Amino acid sequence: MIINLPTNLEKEVTHRYSANSFKLHRLPVPRPGQVLGLVGTNGIGKSSALKILAGKLKPNLGRFEDPPDWQDILKYFRGSELQNYFTKILEDNLKAIIKPQYVDHIPKAVKGTVTALIDAKLERNNKEKMINDLDLRDVLDRQVNDLSGGELQRFAIAVHDLSVLDYLSDFICVLYGMPSVYGVVTMPFSVREGINIFLDGKVPTENLRFREESLTFRLAETAEDEKEVEKHRRYKYPDMIKTLAGEFTDSEIIVMLGENGTGKTTFIKLLAGGMKADGEEQVPELNVSYKPQKISPKFPGTVRMLFLKKIKSMFMHPQFQTDVVKPMQIDNIIDQEVANLSGGELQRVAIVLALGHPADIYLIDEPSAYLDSEQRIVAAKVIKRPRINKADSLKDKEQKS
Repeated sequence: MIINLPTNLEKEVTHRYSANSFKLHRLPVPRPGQVLGLVGTNGIGKSSALKILAGKLKPNLGRFEDPPDWQDILKYFRGSELQNYFTKILEDNLKAIIKPQYVDHIPKAVKGTVTALIDAKLERNNKEKMINDLDLRDVLDRQVNDLSGGELQRFAIAVHDLSVLDYLSDFICVLYGMPSVYGVVTMPFSVREGINIFLDGKVPTENLRFREESLTFRLAETAEDEKEVEKHRRYKYPDMIKTLAGEFTDSEIIVMLGENGTGKTTFIKLLAGGMKADGEEQVPELNVSYKPQKISPKFPGTVRMLFLKKIKSMFMHPQFQTDVVKPMQIDNIIDQEVANLSGGELQRVAIVLALGHPADIYLIDEPSAYLDSEQRIVAAKVIKRPRINKADSLKDKEQKS
């Protein structure tokens, strides 16, 4: 059986930014009364497709040097549902709203309280229903720049007429190709079929495989011997704000789960020494490496320059390159300016930076934010790998002693 592999297509180009930059092939087709989801790796064209459908980006059909006018664009889509869609957009008979992908950019552009902005944006009868459904009642008097990541996400959905919710869809289009080079939109599939196609890495209708391996999810292995766990339990933290006392062992990964605004980030900041606990007993001083939830790209230089300045010895180490840098696909962005990185690229750089600092404890706040499904699995493996290496080194020391 012959299975095709993705190729850099030359036909069905919807948009191309410049001569040697990203190009998008085809478009998803929205239908009245149905939610169409887009799934694909970062840099594959999902945001570009949404911008085109929202009327924020005019498709040039690959003619970046001589962009077509709308008459040519409508002629290109003649006979398809997209012709009718774009006609309605141009005639203002269809209102398309796009919610920003990176909601932590919202406070930079929007100032004021939540209630003031909702009053200005929501000129509809269901304003109270929106506030209740999105659980915004408790943050109405809060400034937008004081909202947590989850609260910002809910606020962003509330002030728009159209919200794109992850996989709460009637149909799904899969996007495949080569990130930052080209992306291809498939025909719509049912939700279950679309997600399975993305996880499997193969489009059966096109007999095409776009990923070498399927994405699989395995249960984590944890130590069952309490004596073995207690043996390595060297670090503890006292009561902080109510009942947050606890302890953890060497080479142990602990995940914190909780609703938005319940204090997960505050707790991590307390452990990292960024905030003082309310009680008399203070958190012991530990060698901590901390990756914050919100990442601000303030470094004036390239990713390579940043690593050489902050974690030079680890960055130059072959094992660190193999275990961390290569899997996180840093080579693709190593010479890009930090200030120009996307949210997902910044997240990968921040994880590498955090793991590049030798520490007793690694505090990583929301490591999966802005990462797609593939990158989240890779990031989880990368974070787990140093833990395994450390555990092995501890066993070696015990055997020698």
